[in-house]
Amino acid sequence: MSDELTPERAAGAAEEAVVATAHALHVAPSPHVASSENVTQIMLWVVAALLPTAFWAVWNMGWVAAQLLLVCVASCLGTEFLWTTASRKPHTLWDCSALVTGILLAFALPPRTPWWIAAAAGIVAIGLGKMIFGGLGWNLFNPALVGRAVALLSWLSVMARVKPYPGGWYEGLSFAGTDSYDAISGATRLAVAAADRAAGGAYAFDLKEQYVPLLFHNLQGSLGEVSAALIVAGGLLLVLKGIVDWRIPFGYLVTVVALSLVLGRDPIFYLLAGSVVLGAFFYATDYVTSPMTPGGRLVFGVGCGAVNTITRFYGPAPDSVMFSILFMNGLAPLIDRAFQPRTFGWPKRSAKDG
Repeated sequence: MSDELTPERAAGAAEEAVVATAHALHVAPSPHVASSENVTQIMLWVVAALLPTAFWAVWNMGWVAAQLLLVCVASCLGTEFLWTTASRKPHTLWDCSALVTGILLAFALPPRTPWWIAAAAGIVAIGLGKMIFGGLGWNLFNPALVGRAVALLSWLSVMARVKPYPGGWYEGLSFAGTDSYDAISGATRLAVAAADRAAGGAYAFDLKEQYVPLLFHNLQGSLGEVSAALIVAGGLLLVLKGIVDWRIPFGYLVTVVALSLVLGRDPIFYLLAGSVVLGAFFYATDYVTSPMTPGGRLVFGVGCGAVNTITRFYGPAPDSVMFSILFMNGLAPLIDRAFQPRTFGWPKRSAKDG
């Protein structure tokens, strides 16, 4: 019969099946599960989440906010371009990571930071915080916070001599005895709260009255502190998109609230004041400088919140988001090692195996 399956036909069919399978399968090194979004798309989503806060800051603060954003972004982009050119490596501006670093650096600085300090901070953020390690994916510490830390520690005296605009949109809070806090960032609500606490409540600083300004219209502090509500909205957008793992901001924010309650402080005020929500959603969640394991991310967030809260109440700086995240960045590899998953297919090693 013509339809009879002969050995020759069976062999031919098997050979055709092998060829078809070889064409259907793509053999390549791991990872074998790929995301539909690349680095550029992820970074652009982060930029989109930050833009409402940036626009609101410029709308309320004017040219000084716009100048700070422009200088930080330009210095970060320029440094990365010059570094890759000088080292004869492919240019990496297309991945938009330097753009994100520039915006986050501006958000970490007070709006009246001198332009040359902002430019120096951008150069340090990219050069020392990122490229010297080998570029994106190799740096140990968050580049934007590295730039901010160097600027703060190097030019603290210069920044402290710059006063807010008298009678203008950007003033320190007018509470008696707070003149010593009128540095470049003005008498921030955290600084006044710390002074009031140290004075035993002599300034009658009502923390509950600060909730609404901190949420929507805070002109005392760093650029990114202008609206906690916009920062939270941007952060939740990234969480819903799956770009940010919820474990880090959840662990961070819950720890700040819990420890504030345990220490007898107003948890809502200390959650909204300073850069806590900004740090929880945008600095601590940096892919490169945070743990890769789910459990490690939760521990990392809790650690950031614990260090932040303890140093805030018992340290010299009322807002210690920067140092708490940089400290935990250094511990991220150890946290990942502690939460390293068991290798699939290998039995547990017993004592008798030697």
